[in-house]
Amino acid sequence: MKTWFITGGTPGGFGMAYADAALDNGDRVVLTARRPEELHAWAAPYGDRVLVLQLDVTDAEQIRLAVSTAQARFGTIDVLVNNAGRGWYGSVEGMEDTAVRKLFELNFFAVLAVTRAVLPGMRARRSGWIINMSSVAGLSGVVGFGFYSAAKFAIEGMTDVLREEVAPLGVNVMAVEPGAFRTRAYAGFAEEPVRETIEDYRPMLQSVRAAMVEQDGKQPGDAARGVRAVIAAMNQDDPPRQLVLGGAGFERAVGHIETALAGIRAHEALSRGADYPPGQ
Repeated sequence: MKTWFITGGTPGGFGMAYADAALDNGDRVVLTARRPEELHAWAAPYGDRVLVLQLDVTDAEQIRLAVSTAQARFGTIDVLVNNAGRGWYGSVEGMEDTAVRKLFELNFFAVLAVTRAVLPGMRARRSGWIINMSSVAGLSGVVGFGFYSAAKFAIEGMTDVLREEVAPLGVNVMAVEPGAFRTRAYAGFAEEPVRETIEDYRPMLQSVRAAMVEQDGKQPGDAARGVRAVIAAMNQDDPPRQLVLGGAGFERAVGHIETALAGIRAHEALSRGADYPPGQ
């Protein structure tokens, strides 16, 4: 029986989908959220197999307390799912610095902090799994979400290196890149006005916002099916380094990577020409 520690337990999202799947498999779950009262009715039927904790992942002391409480209750954390996060739209030039820093604090630095809090136990046992919920936006940037894309690119880079560092210690790491999924991720955009300091970018952002509002509730991805795909990948003899979720996300990711690869190959002579000549 494994113990899962899952951040971002908002009802209807990926966090709860991971929790449901883990419980269906007979495992134990620590599910965290900023508003844990929203989870109490869901947790009640599972009894002592579920621990719901309040956690603001941008608060270092809350992270320390949540991890220590989970370990005191269940002994170990075998699977960490870094799921908490949120996207904000805004232009690269015009988004205010405070908003950019807040976005990175939640979508990157919080992931790093939770990972650092959980890893010592995994290293000591020489076993464990870390699932970092990235996004297709971490492979192919999304116009209007430049800094959210940048934070997810940072998650991708950190996850790549972490995977190599902890593999000899028995710890597995995977980045998961969902496309558009029918969670509550788009739900807040209807009530969130466009805040843009540069008028030239306002039409673009209004279009982005309108598209998100229109797509809410119509996204093709199913979080429950997505989580089942992740667990199937984890159980493979040779688990993948990353897993894109959703058909549209797969097409976007593959198209972007193939275009980038073609561009790199097209300029091979220029790239190689930057070296010293052989023998010098």
